[in-house]
Amino acid sequence: MVDTFVEADANGTVPVVTIHQSEFTDWLNSESEAVRRWVTSTGFEAKPGSRSMIAGADGGLERVLFGVSEAMTMWDWAVLPVGLPTGDYRLDGLDENDNYNAALAWGLATYQFDRYREPQLAPPRLAVGENGNMAEVRRVVEATALARDLINTPANDMGPDALAGAAEKLAAEHGADYMVIVGDDLLAQNYPAIHAVGRANDRAPRLIDLRWGDATAPKVTLVGKGVCFDSGGLDLKPASGMELMKKDMGGAAQVLAIAAMVMGAKLPVRLRVLIPAVENSVSANAMRPGDVLATRKGLSIEVGNTDAEGRVVLADALAEASSETPDLIVDFATLTGAARVALGTDLPALFANDDQLATDILGSGLAKDDPLWRMPLWTGYAGQIRGKVADVTNSTGSRFGGAITAALFLERFIDAEIPWAHIDLMAWNLSARPGRPEGGEAMGVRAVFDVLARRYG
Repeated sequence: MVDTFVEADANGTVPVVTIHQSEFTDWLNSESEAVRRWVTSTGFEAKPGSRSMIAGADGGLERVLFGVSEAMTMWDWAVLPVGLPTGDYRLDGLDENDNYNAALAWGLATYQFDRYREPQLAPPRLAVGENGNMAEVRRVVEATALARDLINTPANDMGPDALAGAAEKLAAEHGADYMVIVGDDLLAQNYPAIHAVGRANDRAPRLIDLRWGDATAPKVTLVGKGVCFDSGGLDLKPASGMELMKKDMGGAAQVLAIAAMVMGAKLPVRLRVLIPAVENSVSANAMRPGDVLATRKGLSIEVGNTDAEGRVVLADALAEASSETPDLIVDFATLTGAARVALGTDLPALFANDDQLATDILGSGLAKDDPLWRMPLWTGYAGQIRGKVADVTNSTGSRFGGAITAALFLERFIDAEIPWAHIDLMAWNLSARPGRPEGGEAMGVRAVFDVLARRYG
């Protein structure tokens, strides 16, 4: 990750002048005739999000003009650094909220995935000080870059072993405890569903377990789906369905990003992160349609479709998460296409068994420009997940309500008294927009961290 922030220092930085459209005429009249001619010729009228670059007498960039409004969101600021020449810039005269949003948007907009090639152009850098809680901005930007990098990395370099390595590195950076259960040890330690999904791949399935914080502090457990590539198994996906399946570990990337933010902020919680990391592959020992799988909780799962593997691995992880009766459990998963059909690719679906937890997440999502939408745990559909020969089935066979029945399936592995939220997300931007480049994305991360910070910070 290229650091796009530098320490605040007016020397050598280009000022960004923010201008409200209602004040534009007065501002323009106060400038020299040369500046007035240039600004007029470029068509700049201080419309929100518009920009004009002004050269100095020496021919270098002297300042950048940027149109703003009273109702600027974080994403409105994200257009500012796009296309700026390489160099250092500063924002003058902003209040704390605008300074925070502008700096955060700058960091998100200048992200580049550069693992496999050198960046074509060094991004512009923003000089920041303490105003606007820049420490938090850095944490959010770095955590988002972590999630994006993990998701963008192709499966040949981001298998279950590499995902575990990323979690181990994060644990070491923050002094967290790290453990991983690999291969047949999953059977020995009673995680049979995770083993069943991942056993067909030569990179063994595993359960990643990270713990951090005072053991007496409130317990917060995050669970992330870590399917590093999903071929569909024996119910093989078509080629078009596999194109983005490197992102099927997007849930794991989200919880690692939140963990980085929690540990970086030193929230007074006992954090636990559980990630079942597997690859859903085709082999002679792959699970088959009609198989019945054991689970950690003791419920049996009838495999209706091997391509509905994410909920199977989460079943064991959620059962273990519940075993400690934490204050709350939040899981993230790229679980269903049905959620995308219902809400599109930008809006994660939120399911929760606790109204206050749901209200808090939705409120923080709006406040942090990281929205989610609540969908129902509709018990009227519970009969659809009953197995014919087992306790539950991982596939209803119906084209309707798939996101809801998937959430109901997961709920069977949660103790009812534990507040729990399930977030079904895309974890990917299909096209580029300012602040949201095409590729892997953190979704719901800022919202959930804000809830934790408000509850426990």
